[in-house]
Amino acid sequence: MFAKLPRLARNGALVSLPLMVSMLALAGCSKNHGELVVDDTVGVTALRSPCPIVEIPEMTGDVTVMAPGRADARAIDTVAVITNLRSHCNDVMRLPQLTTHVDFDVVARRTDTHGARHIDFPYFSVVQRAGTSIVAKHVATVGVDFADGQARAVAHGTATTLVSRDEASLPAPIRARLTRKRKAGDADAAVDPLSLPEVKAALAKATFEVLIGFQLTDRQLAYNATR
Repeated sequence: MFAKLPRLARNGALVSLPLMVSMLALAGCSKNHGELVVDDTVGVTALRSPCPIVEIPEMTGDVTVMAPGRADARAIDTVAVITNLRSHCNDVMRLPQLTTHVDFDVVARRTDTHGARHIDFPYFSVVQRAGTSIVAKHVATVGVDFADGQARAVAHGTATTLVSRDEASLPAPIRARLTRKRKAGDADAAVDPLSLPEVKAALAKATFEVLIGFQLTDRQLAYNATR
């Protein structure tokens, strides 16, 4: 269920995650707008990569599993955390599809160390566009194995996503507007191109995110939200 993604879905409609940095006023020097480098005198000097941003949504990077039927201080059975998130995108190959490979570790700790034990943790990989639309979602599991007497164990998880290069690239007119040199005295010399509604809309439309997190139950999500 998409409702398991905090700040991503609410009553079937998606709520935007922060995608773009706030607009900075031009002040006579170069500034980095996320993946756009802006200079007052020459416009944008470096354009964004079409590769998606990879991140973990708030409250989905860890999961707490409670022991069934317990409500005391020992109710926590196992805690797992997603860490060491790494990604590689094939942008340099200029293929029509941008393939992003994501690797991460799951570090788990258990309270009861008696006996060997295997635990499967479900996780999701989501492709989100413009902070408002889920393009694709996949759910998989990563298995963690504890040896007898072992309290901590580590497992490895992966995800692979595809995004159309054309959809993730800025339209030619927007690229031209961003990179056009501005000269003192021009009517729009003092106008930050990133503040223009049509430019902001194009940037948002071409921005994709890959979101990785645990596929939480309602109870687990509520626990993370109230800690």
